[in-house]
Amino acid sequence: MNSKIMLAHGDGGELAHRLIQDVFLPAFGNPSSPLMDASIQSLPNTKLALTTDSFVVKPIFFPGGNIGKLSVAGTVNDLVVSGAKPMFLTCGFIIEEGFAMHDLKLIVQSMAEEAAKANVSIVAGDTKVVERGACDGIYINTTGIGAMIEHNQPRPTDISEGDSVIVTGNIGDHGMAILAARNELGLRADIPSDCASLNAMLEEALSCATTIRIMRDPTRGGLATSLVEISDNFNVTIELDEERIPVRPDVLGACELLGFEPIYLANEGKTVIIVGQEEERLLLDVLRRHPEGANAAVIGRVAGTGKGRLQLRTIFGSTRRLDRLAGTLLPRIC
Repeated sequence: MNSKIMLAHGDGGELAHRLIQDVFLPAFGNPSSPLMDASIQSLPNTKLALTTDSFVVKPIFFPGGNIGKLSVAGTVNDLVVSGAKPMFLTCGFIIEEGFAMHDLKLIVQSMAEEAAKANVSIVAGDTKVVERGACDGIYINTTGIGAMIEHNQPRPTDISEGDSVIVTGNIGDHGMAILAARNELGLRADIPSDCASLNAMLEEALSCATTIRIMRDPTRGGLATSLVEISDNFNVTIELDEERIPVRPDVLGACELLGFEPIYLANEGKTVIIVGQEEERLLLDVLRRHPEGANAAVIGRVAGTGKGRLQLRTIFGSTRRLDRLAGTLLPRIC
C-alpha cells in the first residue's frame, strides 16, 4: 500500500482499485459486493438507484462539451446502465476566486440544456468559493437518483458462455479529445468528445431485450478496465476481437503516434453491454436507431465461466491477457 496518494489513484486502474478495496470498502461497504455504477436501495414500495461523482476535468472547455455538460451526462449514464430511469440530480460547485462569471454562466447553461435533453431535474445544489490557487478554476460534484425500471432488469449473475459483448460506438474519443485540447504533447487533432446522455437509447434497449446481463459505463480506464472488472467480479472469461472494436481513424492514428491503446482511453458517451447471443441482432438494431449508437458493434464473446479473465485476440492472430492499468495514463479526464 502506497504511503501517499498519487495521481494514478484517481485514474480507474489498479491503484484506484486497491484504494477502494483497502480503504473505502472496509469502512463504508461490503468488500465482497460487486462494484457497479450506482447503488440499488430498496424502499417499502420501490427501488432507487443512487450515484455520486465529482468532475475535475482539465481543460474545463473541450471540443464537444465542457465540465458542466460532462457532469450531467456522466451522472445520468451511471444511473441508466444500472437499470434505472434517471430522475433527479444535485450539484455542488467548488469555484476558485477570480473565476470568470461568463464561463460560469456557460457551464451552468450547458448543465441545464443537458438535463433537459435527458429529461432530468436539477433539484438542489451548493456553492463554495476557495482562495486563488486552491483549485483549478472549478470542480463540480453531482448526485443522481433514479427509479429502477421494472421490466428486463440487467442480471449479471446470468452471464453465460457464448453471450455477446457489444459496445455502442467508437471508443477512446473523450480521452483523446482531452489530450488534444491540452496541447501538451504537440498533438494537433480536431477530435470531439463523445460526451452525451444515453438514457433514451439504453431505456429503449432495456424495454426490448430480455437477456441483457450487464451494462457498464467505460469512463476512466476505458473499455478494457470495465471488462476486467466484469470478468473479475463474475468469474467469467471474456474474449475480445481487436479487429471488431470500432475506433475513429484519427483516434487510432494519435494512439499509434503516442503509444496509447484505445481500449484504455476514457469514454463519456459509450456503453459496453453483455447480452444473450440470441438477442445480439435485436439489440444492435435498437442501438443503431439512435445517433449515439450508430456504430454499435459486437466486439467479443464470453468464452467461459469459472475463471475471471479478459483476453484480446489481436489483429495478428495472437491472444494476450488484458489487465487494469498499473500507472497514470491520462489524469483528470472527467
